[in-house]
Amino acid sequence: MATAKKLRSRNKIKKRIRKKISGTTSIPRLSVFRSNKQIYAQIINDLNGETLCAASSRDAACGSSNNKVEQAKEVGKLLASRAKDNNIESVVFDRSGYLYHGRVKALADGAREGGLDL
Repeated sequence: MATAKKLRSRNKIKKRIRKKISGTTSIPRLSVFRSNKQIYAQIINDLNGETLCAASSRDAACGSSNNKVEQAKEVGKLLASRAKDNNIESVVFDRSGYLYHGRVKALADGAREGGLDL
């Protein structure tokens, strides 16, 4: 029951965030999904409803670090390099209801190090 309550609470926060944040053609949205083992990120244009680029810790280019925070940082750097290939300079960060701490913060920091403007 505690897991269901936690999920309901996160979805409530996620909806509150999504009311204020929207990805456009000039400034798309960087959305994060965090599971227990992996972390996924994608850059989305909400006006057209399309994913412009994506990266995850399951990609071979992220390396095989056992530390999940380091994996998240690598995912951020990989996503930033893929965004640069698609001529994306700045994005708006959507933490999807997760606290800006740990792996989510590491992903954002990695994206900044890769050259994205958050």
